[in-house]
Amino acid sequence: MRAFFKTTFGMLLCLTMCAATLEAKTSVTKKPFGKMPDGTQIDVYTLSEGKIEARIITYGGIVISLKTPDKSGKVDDIVLGFDTLDQYVKVSNAAGNPFFGALIGRYANRIGNAEFKLEGKEYHVPANDGKNSLHGGPHGFNNQVWKGKESPNGVALTYLSKDGEAGYPGNLSVTVRYTLNNSALHIDYSATTDKPTVLNLTNHSYFNLAGQGNGDILNHELTLHASKFTPVDSTLIPTGELRPVANTPFDFLKPHRVGERINVDDEQLKIAKGYDHNWVIDSQGAGKLTDTAEVYEPTTGRVLRVSTTQPGVQFYTGNFLDGTLKGKGGKTYVHRGGLCLETQHFPDSPNHPKFPTTELKPGQRFHNVTVFSFSTR
Repeated sequence: MRAFFKTTFGMLLCLTMCAATLEAKTSVTKKPFGKMPDGTQIDVYTLSEGKIEARIITYGGIVISLKTPDKSGKVDDIVLGFDTLDQYVKVSNAAGNPFFGALIGRYANRIGNAEFKLEGKEYHVPANDGKNSLHGGPHGFNNQVWKGKESPNGVALTYLSKDGEAGYPGNLSVTVRYTLNNSALHIDYSATTDKPTVLNLTNHSYFNLAGQGNGDILNHELTLHASKFTPVDSTLIPTGELRPVANTPFDFLKPHRVGERINVDDEQLKIAKGYDHNWVIDSQGAGKLTDTAEVYEPTTGRVLRVSTTQPGVQFYTGNFLDGTLKGKGGKTYVHRGGLCLETQHFPDSPNHPKFPTTELKPGQRFHNVTVFSFSTR
């Protein structure tokens, strides 16, 4: 009888512990983060799973912090940003907005001459990058107030971009879900429209795997699973060519230090003042989640892996950071103090019929997924 009870108790204990393990979920909390100039409250959602924590605000859907452990277990924030809402609002309305951590739309990246044609009609959108439109113009998704709602392991953000907003056609209903699961931040984008429109969504987080504000990213080692990239003209608009990376400083098919070739005598690097280009991902098929990039920081051992269903990724090396911005904890963001891997459709696609289409029509559903996975070695 004693053996029976001992065996039964052991089984019950095992079942209880296993159930607890299976039921373990990311904790999600919501708190006020500040108020907009008009009094609208902005909330911050904190997603926590073990030592990994992501914080997202309803202003611009901004990832304001992302904490991960290094190889010794020390936790640090690895994305650039600010401590207060006022700082985000101030910089978003200023020239040279770095778009730290923000959701970007309606059209991520650039549209040449701030215009495009759709079904025979010409549309003009605000120019905020010389004669071009960048990241949706001066009043893009990055400085709108989104509605937040807790969802399993994360938060769902919704926004209605009304017909004609920033010059774009159609009432566009957008949902972006951030979830933290299995040591990875998942970003799920979806949208529908009531008129034909164009759409390109991404997240603009700047990563420094040594810790935000801890120097530059030139010693980070990057791998990009992309055999071609889209060269640009003098205003950073794609020429339309899909150029092989072979025998160029744009070849990251094998790991290279970011700073290894960034200053070589190359026309494309000179135009962009470093890397600020779209790579054509060696896709596993349209709509399939594809391994895209890996970043390794040797001093901390942190590894960031990126996978996406998008056809392109903009690799940007913080070329316009110049040490004038003070970030979280008062840290100075030096030149090339962060790198971006903006999964996306190609820049200026509405003006390049041979690029993958960014058109969205009534009855269709836009849907893309990007996953940022964290580990150490």
